[in-house]
Amino acid sequence: MFENVAAKVPHNSNSIETEKRLLDAAGEIFAQYGYRAATVRQICEKAGANLAAVNYHFGDKEGLYLAVLRSVPNAHAEKYPSSLGLGPGATAKQKLRAYVQSILQRVFDEGRPGWHTKLIAREMIEPTRALDALLEEVARPVHQELAAIVSELLGPEAGEAVVRRCTLSVMSQCVYYHHARTVIRRLYPEQKYSPEEIEQLAAHITQFSLAALKEFAQQKKGKSR
Repeated sequence: MFENVAAKVPHNSNSIETEKRLLDAAGEIFAQYGYRAATVRQICEKAGANLAAVNYHFGDKEGLYLAVLRSVPNAHAEKYPSSLGLGPGATAKQKLRAYVQSILQRVFDEGRPGWHTKLIAREMIEPTRALDALLEEVARPVHQELAAIVSELLGPEAGEAVVRRCTLSVMSQCVYYHHARTVIRRLYPEQKYSPEEIEQLAAHITQFSLAALKEFAQQKKGKSR
């Protein structure tokens, strides 16, 4: 497992600013060229930092790469929390609706750092040693949160396999619109991704998923009688 070198580095205002510039520059460079082709020199030139800064703040190129992968999901989670401000008494249906919209907002976020989705896609296609850490620290908690909502909607009769498949089905709908948008744009040029249309898409995915989950729940109850 990767060591969090950055946490051990003493910080002052200049150090924090340099670290931030390195993270921003590295995110763009890694997304453009991939981990293996990107160089520390490219990153430092873009960040306006000397070559030793990467070793000082992150240990090496690998440590910097993992720090980038870790930083953006946290920023997205803060910007688009999965609860979207729901109170503790929210229903499972409300939680699913908020969760779906949060995921869509994250994958279609064009703001800085807009390179996040491209970077994650590269990591999935050309995995590095960082993938396992990324899955455990980022992807697993995201999936577990959705699985808890799905399990609540399905009821206690649903087995682990059903919960898992339904969880992946809901998640797949969310990410498909982004990953296949080049194809979708050609097949359905009227499909846009403005904030209003993302909200409409979230409502559709939620309604579609709730209908399917309701059917699964009724089937399980029928078999348990």
